[in-house]
Amino acid sequence: MAVNVLVAGGQCVAKCNHLKLKPGEIAYHKGDILTIVETTQDRGIYKAYNNKTGDKGLVSCGNMREREAIRIDSCLSLMPWFHGKISGPQAVKKLKPREDGLFLVRESIRHPGDYVLCVSFAGEVIHYRVIYQDNKLTIDKSQFFHNLIDMIEFYSKNTGAIATILHRAKEKEGIRSAELELSKTGWLLDMDKLILGASIGEGEFGEVYKGEYMGQQVAVKNIKCDVTAQSFLSETAVMTKLQHKNLVRLLGVILQNGLYIVTELMDKGNLVNYLRTRGRSQISSGQLMRIALDVCEGMEYLESKKLVHRDLAARNILVSKDTVAKVSDFGLTKGDSKGSEQVKLPVKWTAPEALKKEKFSTRSDVWSYGILLWETFSYGRQPYPKMSLKEVRERVEQGYRMEAPEDCPPALYQLMRGCWQDEPGKRPSFHKLRDKLQKEMDQLDPPSES
Repeated sequence: MAVNVLVAGGQCVAKCNHLKLKPGEIAYHKGDILTIVETTQDRGIYKAYNNKTGDKGLVSCGNMREREAIRIDSCLSLMPWFHGKISGPQAVKKLKPREDGLFLVRESIRHPGDYVLCVSFAGEVIHYRVIYQDNKLTIDKSQFFHNLIDMIEFYSKNTGAIATILHRAKEKEGIRSAELELSKTGWLLDMDKLILGASIGEGEFGEVYKGEYMGQQVAVKNIKCDVTAQSFLSETAVMTKLQHKNLVRLLGVILQNGLYIVTELMDKGNLVNYLRTRGRSQISSGQLMRIALDVCEGMEYLESKKLVHRDLAARNILVSKDTVAKVSDFGLTKGDSKGSEQVKLPVKWTAPEALKKEKFSTRSDVWSYGILLWETFSYGRQPYPKMSLKEVRERVEQGYRMEAPEDCPPALYQLMRGCWQDEPGKRPSFHKLRDKLQKEMDQLDPPSES
């Protein structure tokens, strides 16, 4: 097993049953997922948490394997039964052999915006029109659904308005079921084990709740829209590849009422609000340095994996109960590339070459990190105060750079300026930035608890 996986917060899978216990050990069965809590002085022995039972204790590295990441590609779908714009006769041809409950969903050609559920029953194919009404879907105007995923889930357990329970999906050619992939790799969680608490925020794409999963405090993002849920599948897949103490950890996902993404709970919220609500009176310059170093270490890890975040900003950094800063929001994360999707870029945080030519790289992330440092040492101020986005683009291209925040250590402002070099190649790597920050940290007294 790769050594870098066995770090605090890393997850692994049991290769065998372990039920005859020595003092301090925990029991687990083959396939159980465990989270590493900390290393011990004994080589190959770790303190771990069994995600299934909630027990904490010692485990041996030799009995564990790396938790498999999800392979993300355009073939992976939350709706493998959705065939897009095909006609009724085409659907009939696809639903063979004619077993009761074999089904697919297609876009309605006759009624744009509506869908059709095509179900095989008694040797025939029945076409049920799915009407889009008041932002919800319905077949009979008595049972309403937020999305197609919910509808298929309901009719897989109840007949309701249709002739038979949906037994088997006719998957679109070349498409893989996300549910099957998530289940196979151990990332699919059980809704019955999730206790949802109060809403702790509302994003552009859905509510975020506080919750509890198997005794662990979690944050839960619920995305109800089919199309958005499908796009968030990419973010989830990226998160399954990442294991680091300064990246927000994914526990898994639940496919019900759309998509639930379950992550560790970060009690102190996002970095902008954390800094603004406490300010200089409560947070010392040493603590700001610690936060800067935490983020840098998370980004150095992404750099080592050749992944580009593309949306690094203080709003996307979350702060844990014990004031550890962790990078989150991996929705735009990709390998070094030219941006191909039409994504609205955060102008004040995005490097000039990325804004102009959509050239994203680790070095464009370094530019964004410089802006994040400015946000951090200004205690959460908005970058480029009083400037419009148009002004920011024009002035930065002409060579303008922000002044140092009030009372910012000169060495930190020098780091920011280094991140804002015009030529990407002249900007430091995250590895070099981490070295410099560590030296600055070593010259300070250890920060006190906030």
